[in-house]
Amino acid sequence: MISFSHVQKQFGKHHVLQDVSFHIAQREFIAIIGKSGAGKSTLIHLLIGAETPDAGEVTVKGKSIPHLSTSDLQMFRQSIGVVFQDFKLLNKKTVFENVGFALEVTGESSFLEQKVSEALFLVGLENMRDRFPPMLSGGEKQRVAIARAMVHSPVILIADEPTGNLDPENTISIAHLLRKLNKENGVTVLVTTHDPSFISEISPRILTLENGKITHDLLQGSVYPNYFV
Repeated sequence: MISFSHVQKQFGKHHVLQDVSFHIAQREFIAIIGKSGAGKSTLIHLLIGAETPDAGEVTVKGKSIPHLSTSDLQMFRQSIGVVFQDFKLLNKKTVFENVGFALEVTGESSFLEQKVSEALFLVGLENMRDRFPPMLSGGEKQRVAIARAMVHSPVILIADEPTGNLDPENTISIAHLLRKLNKENGVTVLVTTHDPSFISEISPRILTLENGKITHDLLQGSVYPNYFV
């Protein structure tokens, strides 16, 4: 489904990604781990078409992402949900309005009430639709962000350090929510993280990035305990 083939990316003289190759099948749950500066965020930017590789190929379902037209890239991005560490919620909009805003900006306001309600139900926040972000805990804010990412019914969900601002209890809760969306909704999930508790809780397939290179590709359930030491 998702393929990186001999991808290279550098900024100035810094080689951020070096000969990166991997394949992610549909409905897989992948965790990309690596220390700050390893290239995780750049990899995500290449996948969503925010950056283009200097060499190599990035494809999703056989389509070359760097070669998509502007309109096709926009359509492609609507099939992807993205969640960030800092939530990126609008404090003056309610939970419902934050999730619905994702539909409004893409001109998908039809059935907005139904789609937003379904997304909030998915993340267990249907009773908080009228609250504002400052009234929520960190875990609840991240659930709103996940609902917003899921409101388009994406085929791929990308979570960039989704538990970086959360305590251990909420980290585990969000990890299980993402796994649930993967298993029950058939979403291919790609998570970047440096949190060992997230990894140990759900045992995903692990890709390790070090100095811009894939150094390990461990199947689901494998253990790589020394990385986080």
